[in-house]
Amino acid sequence: MMSADFIINLIGKFTLSFWATVAEMSPYLLFGFLAAGILSVLIPQALVERHLGGRGLWPVIKASLFGVPLPLCSCSVIPVSMSLHKHGASKASTISFLLSTPQTGAENIFVVYSLLGLSFAIFSPIAAFVTGIVGGVLVKIFGEKRDFAPAPVIKCTDECCCEHKKKNFFSRILRYGLLTLPGDIGGPMLIGIFIAAAISAFVPKELFEYLPKGIISMVVMALVGIPIYVCATASIPIAAALIMKGISPGAAWVFLMTGPATNAASFMVIWKTLGKRTAIIYLASVAGCALSFGILIDYVFKFKSKAQAVEHIHAMPASLFKTVSAIALLAVLVFAIIRNKIKKSRTV
Repeated sequence: MMSADFIINLIGKFTLSFWATVAEMSPYLLFGFLAAGILSVLIPQALVERHLGGRGLWPVIKASLFGVPLPLCSCSVIPVSMSLHKHGASKASTISFLLSTPQTGAENIFVVYSLLGLSFAIFSPIAAFVTGIVGGVLVKIFGEKRDFAPAPVIKCTDECCCEHKKKNFFSRILRYGLLTLPGDIGGPMLIGIFIAAAISAFVPKELFEYLPKGIISMVVMALVGIPIYVCATASIPIAAALIMKGISPGAAWVFLMTGPATNAASFMVIWKTLGKRTAIIYLASVAGCALSFGILIDYVFKFKSKAQAVEHIHAMPASLFKTVSAIALLAVLVFAIIRNKIKKSRTV
């Protein structure tokens, strides 16, 4: 039987990992909520329908292309993409945007160049763009209902769309970004954070040092990178350190791609809002493209690591800011979830 000290140690380790995960993601997620609120007010539903809600391949390409340069990490992109879908973007376009956006960004490319070289800096946005298109096309083929009737338009009834309500601009942003949207996705997101925290706490770092080269190490990196939360820029020094320990550039790339592209929280949100088939296609797209690009890098690119100690852009300068952000995030999620449940109970 496990001793009481051992159980207490496990609980403490998990709690610290959970808090570290929330603290790391909270600034970007809060920013994502506010960005979603701004988008919900500024972008007309007709505009989204015209660019991201139509049939064919072009809306998917535009969604992936728009997502590549945006400075949204794997947490910030969740509320933004769900808001776009609620305002008329198709499932395929939403997944395309959700896949391409967190993998890279304008600031990310410079950090990739400083640590991993010019080849990776060029390769990163290309891979993000291609992954977005692959995922969007697969969802369009296998994840959306195919019938002869036109796809139904999603009619938004949230505060941001109710023009008859006389609310000012900032009130509508805050109400949607900090109440309506967190209430919709907060529950599955918290479950995903718990899963990610458990993996972060209990998967040993020594595992990376003894991985064999080749496809096996890539698969292991995919299994580690897919469920955990790590923003694109924060994953770069990790990938560089793994290469310094002997991991192949392709295997490091798999982690560099899967870590930011998805996590347990985003998977849970997609599962609930877009359906389980779309969620499975989303994971398969990330894993398949990451492994394919990893193999391509190992065979095509002649890579020489330039790994060095740098202070990456997404690192917060003071832990106090992360602590305050984490408390604010948990307060927003809990309040929004409770408010949402009360509203639903009154309508029953």
